Amino acid sequence: MSINERRFSIIMTAYDQAFELKESLPLFLNQQYEPGYEVIVIDESSTDETPDVLKLLKKEYNNLYSTFLPKSEGYALSKKQAYNIGIKAAKNDWVIFTCARYAPVDNNILKSISDSIDTTADLTLGYLTKRGIKMQAFAELSDAKDHVTRIERKPQKMRNRKRYHYRWGRYDFIVIKKRLAVDLLKYYELHPSFFARQAMRWRIFWKNLFSHYEYITYLPKEQ
Repeated sequence: MSINERRFSIIMTAYDQAFELKESLPLFLNQQYEPGYEVIVIDESSTDETPDVLKLLKKEYNNLYSTFLPKSEGYALSKKQAYNIGIKAAKNDWVIFTCARYAPVDNNILKSISDSIDTTADLTLGYLTKRGIKMQAFAELSDAKDHVTRIERKPQKMRNRKRYHYRWGRYDFIVIKKRLAVDLLKYYELHPSFFARQAMRWRIFWKNLFSHYEYITYLPKEQ
């Protein structure tokens, strides 16, 4: 598949994020990317105005799709189910997992990712920095297991409160071929022990030390 034919499905989940979605989704939806792309949002039983925000935005953007996930026990299980719904809904061969708070800083970011990505890699992790985006490619999905599995429990700041959640790894987005995306979700079911997490940290440290990264420098803002 040539670069001019590569299409992406950007998948994100949302829970009580009406304010964040209203601010950031237009930045995702206004990317200047000629081959075309779609944004899929899975609402995880939000209790705020998230459904209303999505309905309004869908009237304005024809590349936005949304669906609803009924509330279930266990955040990790819910997250896996939500992503699985997004994968099934995706129409394109490449999937990007991200979240609303990591909105693009420029309308050419998706094009830059497409231009820079290693298409021979099964999976690429993206890290947002002050200077731009750092992308780490993995030839095989299994090579990224430690990076994706590692669990850090931290508070997520909501608009009116804090909600504890589990975040997988320290990456900010994942680019993966759709045919492998379901296999990625099996790492979301793992719950490594304290000692297993320590071993993962060391393996990640050494792998990162010798990894090759692609860099995307943010475009300067117009004065």
